[in-house]
Amino acid sequence: MLVKHVDIGRRTVFRDARSVRTKNRKTITSTFFPIGEDIEPIVIEWVGFLTKEKLFGPDDPLFPSTKIALDENKLFAPVGLTRKCWTNPGAIRRIFRRAFEGAGLPYYNPHLCRRTLGVLCQRVCKTPEEDKSLEPKFGARKRPDGAGELRRRCIASPS
Repeated sequence: MLVKHVDIGRRTVFRDARSVRTKNRKTITSTFFPIGEDIEPIVIEWVGFLTKEKLFGPDDPLFPSTKIALDENKLFAPVGLTRKCWTNPGAIRRIFRRAFEGAGLPYYNPHLCRRTLGVLCQRVCKTPEEDKSLEPKFGARKRPDGAGELRRRCIASPS
């Protein structure tokens, strides 16, 4: 996904199937999901950081890979960001794992985090119409409502 795919003003993410790998090669426009007032500013700050501090353009990656170089001890170390997308999900999963460990939480991979939103929908939506209106935000015909371990954990310990 590229920087140009996020429109902060319209609060949308445009996943163009010509340039973003999507399920069934489907172009999808999603609006920001209302999951908490603290999340949206993080997205806005990230896009601002990339465009204003790192001078990323619209065709640069929204989630750039880590630039690795030799540090002062002649060891490989992260030294910044590249202008290339990640080539596989392994590094992203490691980042998620470290972030969860740092927060003292059990690890959930990125797809399970997406499913958490499905569980949230299930709790928040009061009518079938509300539930159906949220499905396009997931870019699927059906909401990923967290079947399996994540669903059991969320239901067992409601917040």
